[in-house]
Amino acid sequence: MSTSVMIPKNGSFASKNTNSNFQNWSSFLDDIFSKELPSSLMSNYDSTLSLPKVNIKEDAESFIIEAAAPGLEKSDFQINLENRVLSIAVEKEVKNESENEHYRRKEFGYSSFKRSFTLPETVNEEGIKAEYKDGILNISLPKKEEAKQKPARNIEIF
Repeated sequence: MSTSVMIPKNGSFASKNTNSNFQNWSSFLDDIFSKELPSSLMSNYDSTLSLPKVNIKEDAESFIIEAAAPGLEKSDFQINLENRVLSIAVEKEVKNESENEHYRRKEFGYSSFKRSFTLPETVNEEGIKAEYKDGILNISLPKKEEAKQKPARNIEIF
């Protein structure tokens, strides 16, 4: 006996001989999980702030962490160093209030993120510096003297 195979909208394979209740339930779950949450459920969450993307560069003198975090103020950041773990955190409260004291709706939101990086032992922790400019957070992690790359030199043969 041959069985035809249907490909439902979720891309998984299902046999034509399967229980029809299972197909209905599966389709129902697909519909739920393929949709975004209604905006009314998400109205108090600021979706504009997300986990920032980072670039990490290395040169002979230092490591540099660049974090893209536009729309923030320098005062929104907290950068901490504990046990060779560098943490970058932001907590931002957004308030939208009406100046009319008889308002019918008042909204506020809260956003935060935290990124942590374990630093190599070659970083001079005392020399770490941070700067926030044009939406980019730059953290300079200077290397210890013994870890800095020495220039190439010729070795004389005797």
